[in-house]
Amino acid sequence: MAITNGYCTLNEVKASLRIPVSDTIDDDLLELAIESASRDIDQSTERQFFTTETHRFYAPEDSIVCQIDDLTNLVSIKTSTAADGVYDETWTSSDYQLEPLNGIAGGMVVPFDSLRAVGDYYWPRSGLEVTVRVEGTFGFTSAPIAIKQATVLLASRLFKRNDSPGGVMGFGDIGVVRVSKFDPDIERLINPYRKIRFA
Repeated sequence: MAITNGYCTLNEVKASLRIPVSDTIDDDLLELAIESASRDIDQSTERQFFTTETHRFYAPEDSIVCQIDDLTNLVSIKTSTAADGVYDETWTSSDYQLEPLNGIAGGMVVPFDSLRAVGDYYWPRSGLEVTVRVEGTFGFTSAPIAIKQATVLLASRLFKRNDSPGGVMGFGDIGVVRVSKFDPDIERLINPYRKIRFA
């Protein structure tokens, strides 16, 4: 199988597992592990570390701030003034502010994930109705090094599970050795990238 939007390469996982590049017998299982690990990290962080060009819709939390998905390139912002699904107002660059400012948060370079209305402009609100349409490139332009390393570790872990049916890795001096449910290194690597949402 081919890897779609994986955060590491087949050869990187092979190197981690000390499998020669020339050994291709388990390539399908390794690629499956990489794909699974990448999607698991997406779910855990509530982010995607690849890009998608599309338009998406949002319901502003208040009249000033509208949280959006990670955005690397903005094409247009339109709003539905009557909250009726007709996006009749196009915003100019002087009407809003992309945040975090300078694309930096917590000392890391990150995409924009919030729109702030400025000047005399306000996001139209009508209960929880969707009133904002954003077109652009969403996601990260490339997976950060920490996400790549976490993917290598998690993909290697998933692949090695084939050797431990039922979660049993083997037997030690004190009995059965089981696969742990928690990997602190993977958690430490992905934690700074977890999406923080404000109610």
